[in-house]
Amino acid sequence: MSSRLPRWVLTPVVVALAAAAVLAVSAVRDPLLRAAGWTLVVSDPVAPADLIVVSLDSGAAAALEAADLVQNGIATRVAVFADPPHGEDLEFIRRGVAYEDTAARQTRHLRWLGVKDVVQIPRTDIEAEGEVESLPQWCAQHQVRSIVFVAIREKSRRLQRELNRAMKGHQTRVMVQPSRYSSFDPDRWWKTRGGIRTELMELQRLAFELVLHPMSF
Repeated sequence: MSSRLPRWVLTPVVVALAAAAVLAVSAVRDPLLRAAGWTLVVSDPVAPADLIVVSLDSGAAAALEAADLVQNGIATRVAVFADPPHGEDLEFIRRGVAYEDTAARQTRHLRWLGVKDVVQIPRTDIEAEGEVESLPQWCAQHQVRSIVFVAIREKSRRLQRELNRAMKGHQTRVMVQPSRYSSFDPDRWWKTRGGIRTELMELQRLAFELVLHPMSF
């Protein structure tokens, strides 16, 4: 007699083993991927501050977060960074076409959300990193002792390190707050192409930051 099990017995066994293998891999993989996602994110304890500052490239997500902070009594004034026109922006202006920069859009969103006191921080560098460099001097000139800096989730940890380095030796205390309205989800980033692209790009930037400035905290 043959010792081979009939197919009707083997099939559910194979399916059960395959399902167990998938579950085992997911049980290990998913926590590792979540940890990688949260590596990009940092959230400082937030206390009442003189000013809420909105990161230039954070768009409407940071405006929503800043408005919530104002509603919660963290601060009454919100600052946005100037966005000098460059490249194609200048051509639109030359042709007389109405041009609205990022700072103007953020200001409009904030006022729609009930924030009445919005100020603009001058910035001459067209790169996003210029906002970090312009902040210390502006805070010193306006005697700002504490700020809540609102950024999108995936850039919050890197910005915290850059801000801590830029503000070293200055009296202004900085608290970094990631926007809850950011599209990046550290718990599910690997499930979308956009999330994967964002994670890989920002993880690489954070790695460069750590290599170039290992002593920044």
